[in-house]
Amino acid sequence: MATNTTGDLSESKFLTIAEVAAMMRVSKMTVYRLVHGGDLPALRVGRSFRVLEEDVNDYLRNSFYNAG
Repeated sequence: MATNTTGDLSESKFLTIAEVAAMMRVSKMTVYRLVHGGDLPALRVGRSFRVLEEDVNDYLRNSFYNAG
């Protein structure tokens, strides 16, 4: 999960599951699987989830592998 040394989340950008799916070019169900599987940290707000944009970027950065 992204670490904020000051603990201040006021400048953090939270994304919906649909926004994360569009950003990653996958289905919303894939994002829900990542969240429920613990691979992508998320915050629960009522019945929906919010994901820090920084966490999405970290996940994508760490998911690259050499396919050659």
